[in-house]
Formats: sequence, structure tokens, C-alpha cells
Amino acid sequence: MKCAKDFGPFDGKTWLNCSHQGALPKVAAEAAEEAIRWKIAPHELTSSRFTKVPARLRKALGALLGAAADEVILANSASYGLHLLANGLPLEPGDEVLLVEGDFPSVVLPWLGLERKGVVIRFVRPPKEGLDADTIERHITSKTRVLCTTWVHSFTGCALDLDAVGGVCHAHGVRFLVNGAQAIGARPLDVNGAKIDALVSVGFKYLCGPYGTGFCWMRPELRDALDVNRAYWLSMQTADDLGKEESIPTIRQDLGARQYDIFGTANFFNFKPWTAAIEYLLSKGIANIAAHDGALVDRLLEGLLEHGYRILSPTHGPARTTLVIASHPDRSRNAAVHRELRAQNVEIAFRRGNLRFSPHVYNTSEDVDTALSVLP
Repeated sequence: MKCAKDFGPFDGKTWLNCSHQGALPKVAAEAAEEAIRWKIAPHELTSSRFTKVPARLRKALGALLGAAADEVILANSASYGLHLLANGLPLEPGDEVLLVEGDFPSVVLPWLGLERKGVVIRFVRPPKEGLDADTIERHITSKTRVLCTTWVHSFTGCALDLDAVGGVCHAHGVRFLVNGAQAIGARPLDVNGAKIDALVSVGFKYLCGPYGTGFCWMRPELRDALDVNRAYWLSMQTADDLGKEESIPTIRQDLGARQYDIFGTANFFNFKPWTAAIEYLLSKGIANIAAHDGALVDRLLEGLLEHGYRILSPTHGPARTTLVIASHPDRSRNAAVHRELRAQNVEIAFRRGNLRFSPHVYNTSEDVDTALSVLP
């Protein structure tokens, strides 16, 4: 798969840090420029575009997830959907929410505020080899109502077995809520076939969109159970309704997932280019992208081992991901290695004392070789 020409220019940098920010494809940049032209000439911001911008994004996300477009909630982050769930689920005093020790802060923080309402927050300590269904089952009690965790872990690079964990949760009547920020766009997923109840994600990592983008998907029965007071006026009516002599706002009951959208869904500067980015990835095929990324990871792992580095993320099997966590044999040198890579225009992440490489569709084998050539 040769996609590098569809991105950049990278100004001499080797960007192997998609887990932090994905690169915007050229077609998305062109869409952003068109959105700017609309704002420069405000007559271009027609009622039709106010409707079509979010509708086209919803359709693209539905195609990505294997879901109906009207099941997608438009957001500005993964945190948006997590807060929607934490604040909307009918949890009572004594109910338990299971979280995972060491999980990304955005997955943990929304639930902590429920403790003042009497909801019990319990943390699961994952085994060294990663969280598994047996560990979850041992922690579920008759009071457990929710498990919220991450599909691909930011700090370990380990992918969770969604079906195995989801199967355990569903057998005990526990809602399984998943943060897919480090996976969606790099790993195929059909939400209707997956044993999950809700999925949240950002759009600016492996979906190659602008910052300030995200989505949430919930099974309709879970969505219908939410208790959240939301009535965004442009979802309840249109700007054209303001021209009527009498336009008394009323609450619509037929919006479905749209009821929970972030306000301002005609977000031209963000949602228009993000839609173009998703449509670009869909045109390449997520399975093809996963194979391309996997080949880059193969090359990276081989080179790191040749250099004597320790690989801390899974190296094979379904738990392996595009996140490669590595350490110099002398772990105290990792910060210096990271600085040297940056000095040589190679960008990776430094997380919890380790080196994190995360290639994606726009990277090439030459990018990987460039990074390996810098390593001591």
C-alpha cells in the first residue's frame, strides 16, 4: 500500500507518533480550505450545508463501524462520550463500576465523580501479560453494573480481547464500555457483531482527522436508558424555522442518537476535513491499512531486537497492535534516546519512562529504517 504521497509534506521529519496525533491527508486539508472559503464568504454557509456537513460525517462513521448512520453520536473527543455515559446511566448508590489500574486518565476520571452519589468505583489490577476475561470475571459481583476500559492500551500497546471480555460481562448483566481511541482506523471493527455496549473514540489519531473530533456509539437499548437533559436547538429545528411568524420550540422525541450530539454539529472547520479523512481511509480499506501497519511493526520489532532493545508490548498474536513499546537495555537511558531521536528529526512518544513507536498508513519502511538508524 503506497499512501505516503497522499500526506505531507512532513518537512524532513519522520513521524512515528500516530498514537499522539495522526497526519491529515491532503484531501482532508483541501476540505478544510474549502470550509475556510465558506466562512470568508458567509453566504456560502447555507442551510443545506448546516445539514449536510454532520449528515455526511455520520454516514462515514457508520460505514466505518458497520453501524447505521443514525446510531452515531457526533462528539469532540472520546471524553465526551465517556462523560455522557457516566452522567447518563441510571446508577444507584451501592452500584459498582469496574475500572482498570493504569488505564488512560480519560477513561477513569468521568466515573470518579459518581462516588459522591454513592456509586462504588473498584479498580482491577491486570496481570502482567494484560487484562483478560478470567481476571474480569473474578472481580464481578452482584453489584457490578459497568466495566469501562480501553481496547488498545496507550502505555502497554496491548489489545484487549473484546469478545472474551464482553462475553463475561454480558453473562453477568454488566455493561461493557470501550475506549477505542488507539484502535479505530487501524483495526477493523463491526460494532453490531462485537460484544460491546458502547464505543467512544477520538478522530485525531488513527482516523487522521483534526484535533477536537470524536464520536460515540451505543446499542440503542443502552442509549434509551440514558437520563440526560439535552435539547440542542439545531437538532430540534432548523435555522429556517426562525423565519416563521410563530416558532415555539418543542422537544422532539424522534432524534435517536442525534439527541446526544455535541452542540454545533455544523462544525465546518473540523467535521468537513474529518469526513474527508474517514472517506479516504475507507477507500483504502481498514483491513488493508491494518496489514500495511502490521508490516511496518514487523520491520520495527526486528530492528529493535537487533539493536538489543527490550520489547515491552506484545510481539505476536491478536494482542499485538501498532503501538510498539520498547526500552533500552539500560532503562535510565530511554529519555536520552528519545531526545536523540528528536534531534535527528524522528518523532516518537516518551511514555512512563519507555519509548513508544506508532506507525500508520502514511509511513513507509524507509521511515522505520530512519528511526532504527538513530538508535544506539
